Amino acid sequence: MTLLSVEELSKRYKNREVLHEVSFSVGKAEIVGLVGQSGSGKSTIAKCVLGLERPDGGRMLWHGGSLADRSVRRSARRGMQAVFQDPRSSLNPRWTVRQLLNEPLDNWLPGESAAVRRARVLRLLDNVALTGDLLDRNPHELSTGQCQRLCVARALAPEPELLVLDEPLSALDVSVQAQLIELLLDLHRTSGISYLLITHDFAVVSDICHRIVVLDHGKVVESGQADEVLAHPAHPYTQSLLKAVLPLPEFDDRHRPDHGSTPYACL
Repeated sequence: MTLLSVEELSKRYKNREVLHEVSFSVGKAEIVGLVGQSGSGKSTIAKCVLGLERPDGGRMLWHGGSLADRSVRRSARRGMQAVFQDPRSSLNPRWTVRQLLNEPLDNWLPGESAAVRRARVLRLLDNVALTGDLLDRNPHELSTGQCQRLCVARALAPEPELLVLDEPLSALDVSVQAQLIELLLDLHRTSGISYLLITHDFAVVSDICHRIVVLDHGKVVESGQADEVLAHPAHPYTQSLLKAVLPLPEFDDRHRPDHGSTPYACL
């Protein structure tokens, strides 16, 4: 089942075309990597998908319904959540961890008793390997890695089907990157949540993605099953990105997805 379809998406800023007829899809329980260097249009795609920017052409579908439709957008606002590059700028510095987690729950799951809400908050923390003794701390009292885990917990609060991860590892050092990758894979394995992982780093997508979409100057230059793209990159741009790959520290291969198991064909 396809959750998100992006069809011939185009976007211009003044006289510059940032996206040119970009097409891809994300299926249920699928991890899709959108890869490209800075300026390739990756983050603009994320903003369009999340409703933060309005495209100039093409269409975006959520469960087959157009995101131009108000009722579909309402459904997608809960079903599609985001985690961004800089966790500290994503968190209100004056709020405690408790307040930061209660806010999305108040929006999407109002009316819960205090006991049910506390249990839900603790479960969200546990899902991202954080503990309840952090509840009354502010973001400045947490490490950058803890802040990013908190951002993931906030994104999980509405129980979404898809997480849009826009360079979620860039602000982290290499060892913490590996820990967050393990966390994301474990969440995927246990819940079946889908990811659209936006990154410049082929080392990341090669480890966790089922499919890869390569973007260069606002155009899709290559897409396919991860194993195929990695083993036989057809486009020179993809080949150049792969040559720059630096391996991440090893993590538990038991959480690695089976690249050959996903049934979704490339657009």
